Amino acid sequence: MTLKLGVIGTGAIGQEHMRRCSKVLQGAEVVAVSDINVEGAKTAVARLGLNAEVYADGHDVVNAANVDAVLVTSWDPTHEEYTLAAIAAGKPVFCEKPLAMTAEGCRRVVDAEIKFGKRLVQVGFMRPYDAGYRALKKVIVDGEIGEPLMLHCAHRNPTVPENYTTDMAITNTLIHELDVLRWLTEDDYKSVQVVFPRVTSKAHAQLKDPQIVLFETRKGIRIDVEIFVNCAYGYDIQCEVVGEEGIAKLPEPSAVQMRKNAQLSTAILTDWKDRFIDAYDVELQAFINDATAGKLTGPSAWDGFAASVAADACHKAQKSGAIEPVELPERPAFYN
Repeated sequence: MTLKLGVIGTGAIGQEHMRRCSKVLQGAEVVAVSDINVEGAKTAVARLGLNAEVYADGHDVVNAANVDAVLVTSWDPTHEEYTLAAIAAGKPVFCEKPLAMTAEGCRRVVDAEIKFGKRLVQVGFMRPYDAGYRALKKVIVDGEIGEPLMLHCAHRNPTVPENYTTDMAITNTLIHELDVLRWLTEDDYKSVQVVFPRVTSKAHAQLKDPQIVLFETRKGIRIDVEIFVNCAYGYDIQCEVVGEEGIAKLPEPSAVQMRKNAQLSTAILTDWKDRFIDAYDVELQAFINDATAGKLTGPSAWDGFAASVAADACHKAQKSGAIEPVELPERPAFYN
């Protein structure tokens, strides 16, 4: 069976997913797309050689009779609307993060899915599909380092554009850690504090960079995450888990080690797309497989909601400097 996909939003990530689903992955075909820029959507369809209908309205994609499942890769403020529409139509939907612009919006998606009575939503958190994170998770689950006590993490970008603001360090950058660290520890956040070290001279005037985000989980695990988006040297993701009996560290991306000019060196990636390109492939293939089988298993609407609740607490902590509670309700049995 070939899963017929409708893609809402044909910008950069939308086109990447269209290419991925039609040229790289198995079991899917893009049959409908939409974008506010209709001509741009037509150009993308032609460039990729797709036999897909182009619509001006995303709702037409959701409701198209030949669309089995939907990918939402449109402008962030439209994610909630189209995801709710897909649920109403009873169609599996892969929604790129954020699931909604607010925790309340994410909760509306959760409530709609529960009311429908079947999991239909997968959120585009790709890190649980990364081979390195999966290997790290296995070490924890197998008990090789005992119970986790602390996590030391870093999310570093070489540079960010002038429109990147202090709060975006949470919603655009830390959001990936907010999801994957819950997945790694199988725990939820209890509280958070944000600390601002000395500001780098490479940050523009509207940005406090770097930031250190300090979490305590419900089990008492302490987590520190360094966010440094003008680190200059490359794109660098770090995660070290300190357990009762040992330490496990996220493996570095594969790179050739060189001896040259009296130096020993290993190249560092500079583009996030290169670091996680394989994870995107695995993530979407899993969605295609699960949607075809009729049972989604990837990051859920509840995971999207939990990340949004934590992000709201982080934003409050950025402003207050105090330890702020992360007030996440108990997980509904529907998501267990």
